[in-house]
Order: sequence, then structure tokens, then C-alpha cells
Amino acid sequence: MFTLFFQPVVARTAAYWLAAILGARRISYDKGLSPTAVNPSPADIQARLDAWLPADVLLLGEQHDAPMHQALQRQIVEVLAARSVLAAVALEMAESGNSTAALEPNASEEQTRKALNWHNDAWPWAAYGPTVMSAVRAGVPVLGANVARTQMQSSMADTRLDQQLPGPALKAQQQLIRQGHCGLLPESQITPMTRIQIAKDMRMADTVKAAVRPGQVVVLISGSVHADKQLGVPQHLPPELRIQSIRLRSGTTGGEHESFDGVWLTPATPDKDYCADLATQLPRR
Repeated sequence: MFTLFFQPVVARTAAYWLAAILGARRISYDKGLSPTAVNPSPADIQARLDAWLPADVLLLGEQHDAPMHQALQRQIVEVLAARSVLAAVALEMAESGNSTAALEPNASEEQTRKALNWHNDAWPWAAYGPTVMSAVRAGVPVLGANVARTQMQSSMADTRLDQQLPGPALKAQQQLIRQGHCGLLPESQITPMTRIQIAKDMRMADTVKAAVRPGQVVVLISGSVHADKQLGVPQHLPPELRIQSIRLRSGTTGGEHESFDGVWLTPATPDKDYCADLATQLPRR
């Protein structure tokens, strides 16, 4: 089975194709707040949260290889927890059904990883552990939100998933799969891999919906495509929920036609040839 691989640089180029299909609107760059911050001050974090809240759900769509994004997520979680408005933190990086809810705030990192059934090979604990532990220390449950690995194969064959997005959005997802795999994925795999993406979005939406509490906010940390309002998790959430979807994006170019409520720009990450790496992982066509 092929591993879902949205390499960051190539996937971003699909934004222009998305605009042609979806007619997506231009993103708001945080309502006049400073767009780029290497070391944001507590006041900057507070100001951005004030602009986003109140909300039932706050989606933080990251670039997985950007350490600055994980650092921002930790700061956001800590501020929300200090305000006593954080209902839960849901993670793409852990499978649904796993939770820290039964842990004490003084639980160890080992206990926390075990509770979440953490797969360090896929999601380095060094990157995400600080955010997770900040929530645990505050007594806030951390919830696995992703489809279990054991369910990936069945998702690939589930034709019902083809009906879960409007036609243009489905085509956009398929093109993102195609371009996000550098054009190396066999065409026969595009539909099955798109189904996995949709299944992930639906499972994350279910996890978030179950965690919503009046007067508080659920934070979902995921890759940016999952947080896109026209393609991802928001498509599967009840319309009555107040949703804020924020794109954490490295660099200052591209992404104008993605669909988010706001963007937090961070310094560009070093260039890396992800396509060369992927070419060594996929079977020859």
C-alpha cells in the first residue's frame, strides 16, 4: 500500500489549480496583525487569539516540516489553557480512540505516548511532544483524531467516500494527491488515496465534534490541506459550529487561493527535494 505523502513544496503549487476549479477566495492575513514573526511575543499570541475567538473549533493547519509551526501550536495551547477555554486538543498525529483523558496532569511523557499509541516513526515526538505535554500538564485531554492504520486499506476501497465532497472539491483533492506525490503515483491509485484523505477528514471531524463544549474551543492540529475550509475537515462539521481555520505557512509566496479564515506566515523552511526522496520510496511504474 502506498503511504500518503503530501510533500510541502509541490502540494503548494496546486493552489492555482484549485482556484480555477473552486473559485476560492483570497485569504485574510490575520486582520492586519504582523504577518511574520520569528519569535512572537505573548502579546502577539494574545492578539491573534482575540481575533479568532470566540469559536467552537480552531483548526491549525501546519506544514509538517516547519518546526516554527509546532512551536506556535504549543504557545497557542498554553495561552488557551491559561484562559481556561481549551476544551481539548485533537491531533492528526495520533489515531482516533486514543486519549490522555485518563491521565493525571503529572503523567510522564512515556505514559502519555503510550496513552496515545504514538507512532514516532511517522510523527517525531520531539516535534509534537511539547504541545501534547503542555495540554496534559493543564489537565486538557489530548485526543487522537486520525484514521487507524489498520483501517487504511478498507478506506481505499470504500466507494461511499467518493460522495462526501462536492464534485469540484473532489477533483481538487484528487489533483492535490497527484501533485503532492510529484506525479509519481500510478493513476489507478489516485482515487483510493483520495478516499483515505477524505476518511481522515471525516474521522477528525467526528473527533472534534464529540469534544465540543459550550464556552470553550477545541483545537485541531493537522496538515494544512486537512484544515482547508473547502476541501478538508470543515466540510464534515455541522454548520452551526463556529469554526476558525488558520493556515500556518512558511514563506511569503503562494497559497493565495486556499480557503482559510486567516494565515500566520512564518520564515521559509530550507529547500528540500522531496520528489527525489519520494521517487526512491514508490515502486517503479
